[in-house]
Amino acid sequence: MKTIAQRLAEYAWSFKYSDIPQRVVHEVKTRLIDSVGCAIGAFHSEPAKIARKIGSLSKGNSTIIGANLKTSPDLASFANGVAIRYLDYNDTYLSKEPAHPSDNISACLAVAEDENKSGKDLIAAIALAYEVQCRLCDAASLRQGGWDHVTYGAFSSALAAAKLIGLSVEKTVHALGLAGVANIAMRQTRVGELSMWKGCAFANTARNAVFATMLAKNGMTGPAPIFEGEKGFMKLVSGVFELKEFGGKKRPFKILDTYIKFYPAEYHSQSAIEAAIELRKEILSQGINLERDIKSICIKTFDAAYEIIGSGPERWNPKTRETADHSLPYCVAVAIMDGKVDLTCFLEKRLGDARLNRLVRKVRVINDKELTKQYPEAMPNLITIVTKDGRRFSKEVEYPKGHTKNPMTDSELEEKFMMLAEGFVSAKDVSNMFDMLWGLEDIKYIKRLPFWRLHFGS
Repeated sequence: MKTIAQRLAEYAWSFKYSDIPQRVVHEVKTRLIDSVGCAIGAFHSEPAKIARKIGSLSKGNSTIIGANLKTSPDLASFANGVAIRYLDYNDTYLSKEPAHPSDNISACLAVAEDENKSGKDLIAAIALAYEVQCRLCDAASLRQGGWDHVTYGAFSSALAAAKLIGLSVEKTVHALGLAGVANIAMRQTRVGELSMWKGCAFANTARNAVFATMLAKNGMTGPAPIFEGEKGFMKLVSGVFELKEFGGKKRPFKILDTYIKFYPAEYHSQSAIEAAIELRKEILSQGINLERDIKSICIKTFDAAYEIIGSGPERWNPKTRETADHSLPYCVAVAIMDGKVDLTCFLEKRLGDARLNRLVRKVRVINDKELTKQYPEAMPNLITIVTKDGRRFSKEVEYPKGHTKNPMTDSELEEKFMMLAEGFVSAKDVSNMFDMLWGLEDIKYIKRLPFWRLHFGS
């Protein structure tokens, strides 16, 4: 029987743009627009600055977005990946293992530019990366064993890079071995008080995956079988799993099951934020004072949300942006207090607001078995606010804006991009970018994409 690495390599080798349905092509373009917007919005963040500084130490043909700087494809994957992920605003996939499959896009962009590929080539690479990472997430959980979800990205980003480079099936298997054996990431990234590394972990995996394909291209062999071996991935990390058939003529592509974020916070909080904003309108209409009259706020949620963003003392006293956007109590409290959750809600000054922190301390999170049964098909969060005079107000949201059952429109996506690009890109240049990105399949060389020429500083 063929090994999983062989199956993955053969699938990548046979993957063609012409086999991708137009709906999938459109979804790839929406994810690219969304990711570039997230990268622009995070340009001045400290992690992005650090990543650009490291990128400046190398030379190459791959551009760091907004910096007018070209570097090696592996370091461009890292720098752009850090920026795409920093705001926690890029897309999500939820299954046995959650993921942010648009994290693969930085590797796809870097290698496609380095290899002088077309828009169709880029679309195919992105669709391939989504397909592989999401299928792996369907196959086995990693976080239950203490491993981080970005571990699967070593395989998806390596396959996308191998496809763009044009590696043979044999060399692609070696690339998978090289990428997989050295990039097993620990879940410590996402527990306790979260650090800058939360937004850098996949970018580092993408960097290493691209580097692995560069090694394989030049003849480096890798350990095999990487999944089934005596000390391989299944034995030490994931446990034994079966990988189902991939998207194609008989099966829909997994990108269709991924979600674009409407709020810049961890995905499991999206429905809770939406419910909180609706409850705020209701209680204010009753003349209730948000500071004086609220006695308690109860969030009933599902197991994954409770584990990832609803438990641990740091969630009630976040000191960093990374902890706050992964805090269910904070996200709900700030939504009630501000009537919105946007980038300003995670600024250092907002985190230290005494009035807001008093409201956060009124939040209680309950892991509800009935809500857990609905996950991951739904993202149910039920919020109940009790006032000091005994009145109760409840709201449940199952499918937040951006979910496949409540999708964002293209116009809403463009509005999100323009909000992120405000102060960076002129309206004329934004319009030009939209024209070219919505027509990505017609671009002969992606090095001509207009966002490469953006320059916001060092």
